[in-house]
Amino acid sequence: MSKIRVAVVFGGRNSEHAVSLMGAGSVLEVIDRDAYEVVPIGIAQDGRWVLAAPDQSYAIEGTRLPEVDTSGAELALPSASRSVVALEPGEIPRSLGDVDVVFPVLHGPFGEDGTLQGLLEMAGVPYVGSGVLASAVGMDKAYMKLVLKSAGLPVGPYVVVPDRAWRTDRPRVLKEIEELGWPVFVKPARAGSSQGIRKASTQEELEAAVEFAREHDPKVLVEAAIGGREIECAVLESLGDAAPEASLPGEVLVQGGQEFFDFEAKYYADQMALEVPADLPAGTTAELRAMAIRAYEALGCEGLSRVDFFYTPSGELILNEINTMPGFTSLSVAPQLWAATGLSYGQLVDRLIQLALHRPTGLR
Repeated sequence: MSKIRVAVVFGGRNSEHAVSLMGAGSVLEVIDRDAYEVVPIGIAQDGRWVLAAPDQSYAIEGTRLPEVDTSGAELALPSASRSVVALEPGEIPRSLGDVDVVFPVLHGPFGEDGTLQGLLEMAGVPYVGSGVLASAVGMDKAYMKLVLKSAGLPVGPYVVVPDRAWRTDRPRVLKEIEELGWPVFVKPARAGSSQGIRKASTQEELEAAVEFAREHDPKVLVEAAIGGREIECAVLESLGDAAPEASLPGEVLVQGGQEFFDFEAKYYADQMALEVPADLPAGTTAELRAMAIRAYEALGCEGLSRVDFFYTPSGELILNEINTMPGFTSLSVAPQLWAATGLSYGQLVDRLIQLALHRPTGLR
C-alpha cells in the first residue's frame, strides 16, 4: 500500500516564524516514515511557499534564530487537485504528487489565525488542528475572552486597545487601563503568546509597552496582573464520537531571572521548568481539567489545544488563554503534558494526523 502523504508546513509571515521552525523540526524528526511520506514546505517571511532544502536548519544556533531557507523550489499554493507543484525558474512546472493531509506547524497571524485553514478548506485538503472559526477566535485574545466569558468561564480583568483609540483618544484609554491597577501585562491581541509582551508598573512603562506591542499588532490587550501559579492543561480531540480528553495539568516554573513566561523562558535552555502533574488538590485538578475541556468546546477547537490558567493563593482558577496551535517542539509544554499523561510525542503526532484524515473538510 502507498504511504499517506503529509505536507508539514512551517515558517510564516509573522514574528513567530522561528518558533514554527523549531516545532516543525521536531515533527519531521519523529514522524513515522514507514507510515507517512513527508513533504516539508516552508513559508518564507515574504509569503513564498518553498520546498524545504535537505539541510534546512530548524534549531536556534547560539543567538541565531532559524528561518525558512528559500533556496528550494518555489511551490504553487494548494488547489482543489491537492497536487503540490514545484515552480523552478526556467523549467516546466512539475508535480510533486497529491497531498493527503497538511500538518501546519504555524503560529501567529497568517497561519494559526484561520487564514491557512480557510485556504485548505476551499481546496478540500484535510489538515491538522482547529478550523477557521476556532483558529480566528483563538488568535484574537480579545474575542477569545468574550467567548470564554459567555461560556461562564472565569477570565481576569482586561482592556482592549484598538488602533484608532490609541491614536485619537489616548487619555481615555490610559485612564481605563489605570483602573485595572498596577502592574499590568501588555501584549499584542493577535500575535502568538511569546512575542511583544511587557510588564508595566507605571504610566510611562505602559505607554512604552503599548508601543512595543503595536510593533506586532495595532490592536493591543492589557491585562491586570493576577497573583498565583501558572498552570497549563492540554486538550486533545478524541477519535470517533468520544468527548475531548484533558491531560494532566502542569505548573510552569520560570527560571533564570525571567519575570514571566516569554520567548526566552520558552525556547532557551534552563529558562523554564515544567512540573507534571502540578501539585494541586485532587478536586482542583479535576475542576481545572473540566474547565479546559469547556474552553476547548466553547471555541469549537479540534486537534490539540493548550489552556493556560492562574491558580490564586485563595484557591481560585482564572483562565488566561487558549492556544489552538501550541508550541510543538518535543520539549514544549503541550507535548510534555501529554507525555506525562501517557501519550508520547511520536504518538501525539500520529494521533493528530489520524484525526485530520478522519475529519471532513467543510461544514461539520
